[in-house]
Amino acid sequence: MDLSQNDWTSKLKAETNAVVLDVRTEEECSEGIIPDAINIDIYKGQGFIYQLEALDKNKNYYVYCKAGGRSSQACSIMNQLGFENAYNLLGGFMNWEGEVAEVKK
Repeated sequence: MDLSQNDWTSKLKAETNAVVLDVRTEEECSEGIIPDAINIDIYKGQGFIYQLEALDKNKNYYVYCKAGGRSSQACSIMNQLGFENAYNLLGGFMNWEGEVAEVKK
């Protein structure tokens, strides 16, 4: 499901069962991430699928990339794998106006 930044952020803040998922490359993440996001690079192909399958399908996932295209694709893949709640951030990180954290090494 595609959500505007306002909807994505307010829904996320109201959650107790949420995971923020960054599907950008490691290099892109070095520019900063949305706080507490976990990074699983969608370009890893089958490796991306394996990492998704290790996640708890009962949680709600807030997914983003740089502009919203890859995260939309990631949400579709997640739905096919049985994740019921995957929310795509429209406009992605490049339009993000919220808090930004550094990647934990």
